[in-house]
Amino acid sequence: MIARGVMLGPDQPVILHMLDIPPAAESLNGVKMELVDAAFPLLKGVVATTDVVEACTGVNIAVMVGGFPRKEGMERKDVMSKNVSIYKSQASALEKHAAANCKVLVVANPANTNALILKEFAPSIPEKNISCLTRLDHNRALGQISERLNVQVSDVKNVIIWGNHSSTQYPDVNHATVNTPAGEKPVRELVSDDA
Repeated sequence: MIARGVMLGPDQPVILHMLDIPPAAESLNGVKMELVDAAFPLLKGVVATTDVVEACTGVNIAVMVGGFPRKEGMERKDVMSKNVSIYKSQASALEKHAAANCKVLVVANPANTNALILKEFAPSIPEKNISCLTRLDHNRALGQISERLNVQVSDVKNVIIWGNHSSTQYPDVNHATVNTPAGEKPVRELVSDDA
């Protein structure tokens, strides 16, 4: 999507910097070859590396998709400990090597916590330039509303997810609407309880 111009527009050339862990280096280079083979007109270069400094050097936009996955038997604190290490390293590299006005989007869960860690270790990146995406949780809320009201997911709008990933999140439907044959209706008008 980025190389096709969907993210930044159809006229914006891009140089993709991709970072992965050393055991995934071969797969990462495979992705690089696929991108080059696809001959995207907007793709002006690809940096595929396991070196965090090389990955962060000169970037204007960083999309942070990596994080340590929770494995069976792990406590949340164990996952957080791993993610602090990952995000401290990457934030420090962004702090020293990224463009001065770099924009950062954190995707890896727990996205809000990871964004906070990044902010702490990259203090020169303006706070307004750091955001996070809780898309999976948002999609789950959309799916539950559409199922409950027997409508298409695309007909549900303005659902908000507050808090962090998992049990600390709060899906907010107070501003949510649904497109119905009778027009747009507030979700609260159609659902009388929070069950």
